[in-house]
Amino acid sequence: MYQLAPLIARAVDLLEKVGASSGGMRARLAAAGAKLFGGLILKPSEEELRWAERILRNIANMLNKAGVQFGVLKDEPYSGALLYELGFVDEFADYAREVYRYFKEHGVEEVITVDPHTHHVLEKVYPEFVDGFDIKVVSYMDLVKPTKANVSKVVIHDSCLYARYLDRYDVYRRMLDSVGVVHVEDPYVTGKAYSGCCGGPIESVKPDVAKEVAKIRVRQLARLSDVVITVCPICYVNLSRAGGNIKIFDLAEVIS
Repeated sequence: MYQLAPLIARAVDLLEKVGASSGGMRARLAAAGAKLFGGLILKPSEEELRWAERILRNIANMLNKAGVQFGVLKDEPYSGALLYELGFVDEFADYAREVYRYFKEHGVEEVITVDPHTHHVLEKVYPEFVDGFDIKVVSYMDLVKPTKANVSKVVIHDSCLYARYLDRYDVYRRMLDSVGVVHVEDPYVTGKAYSGCCGGPIESVKPDVAKEVAKIRVRQLARLSDVVITVCPICYVNLSRAGGNIKIFDLAEVIS
């Protein structure tokens, strides 16, 4: 998902510019144009590519420091999370079975995830669609032990999946606590039951709506701190598109 995030951001900007949210014929033409010319337009900048690489390298370094032995597949398959989340259930089922077959062919017994969408779909959804799914799924957050941070006071934008469905709401807070980072809390802004949405993943269907939701969320967060920590690449993309006088960082950018 981190490697895909820069492409998602570019794709959503393109869809928004050509009127994908309008519906009807205009939306179909926008989709066709994006498919035809996407390869020419959707080229991430070097800065965006370095952002994704920096996060993944930092996670790998923290895993190494914690003594975790792991490998990286040469051709790692995408989890298919957005197929499921956008309602393409039959397509997702076929895709999930192919991913599982690929894992088994390569001797994979355990997967370390680095984002909430991948973790949720592998741990909670694959077993419903893939007969005999037996791969252990663990988050990098449960394995690393950060020792320092490059920020001091932040507000956390929670991933709905981590906070409400994967029981990680307190995990990344404890990680920040362990390196002395103050996270400003407000039950109606950062509370587990009430924290707001970033606008995703509907940005691929209704980019204008996603941006307006993100703007509301940015205004809420900015009241608590001008440094926002995300724990999901989709959240990072959507909040970054919203603008505002805040600095947005992924968790794995600020701890090590």
